[in-house]
Amino acid sequence: MTDTPQLYLITPPAFEADLFADRLARVLDSHQIACLRLTLASSDETEVARAADTLRDLAHARDVPLVITAHLHLVEKLGLDGVHLTDGARSVRKTRTALGADPIIGAACGASSHDGMSAGEAGADYIAFGPVGDSALGDGTRAADDLFSWWSEMIELPVVAEGALTADRVTALAPVTDFFAIGEEIWREDDASAALARLTAPLR
Repeated sequence: MTDTPQLYLITPPAFEADLFADRLARVLDSHQIACLRLTLASSDETEVARAADTLRDLAHARDVPLVITAHLHLVEKLGLDGVHLTDGARSVRKTRTALGADPIIGAACGASSHDGMSAGEAGADYIAFGPVGDSALGDGTRAADDLFSWWSEMIELPVVAEGALTADRVTALAPVTDFFAIGEEIWREDDASAALARLTAPLR
């Protein structure tokens, strides 16, 4: 793998749509972003739809596809570009049948190469592994660097590295991943665009 990995943005789990839109626009206008993922913790469909409408217009104006975490039934309804599934390979085939051939389907597979391969065979367009850095969240499982090395050598399906990213982790994984998915690493900073520049400096 010789191409420079692309950047994939993940929204915070909660935000005020109008306020966040301004922050997001600054990031999209100062960095080349390949994809945006809406990942709201809210279970209020109206709130999710309002956020999706705001972000879709921003993203599409810049030719950035918008995918949504888990809510596959909102993809067509809200004019989104796809869905990011969080249950490994389990619902990929059903989702592909429901959405058809065109929408993007991504599958988060933790640290399991088996889940990743199964998701790919079921119709996923990309596989996400993570977290790739140390985190107190979850069960402590970390997607090891050699998983990405093996995947990049053996599997053609694009792979995404995400979770607990640092500049050192970006340096280590850049040769063996297609995308870095970045969210809280930058949104917790006042200047998200500058934070993204620092985090991805090893790619330049």
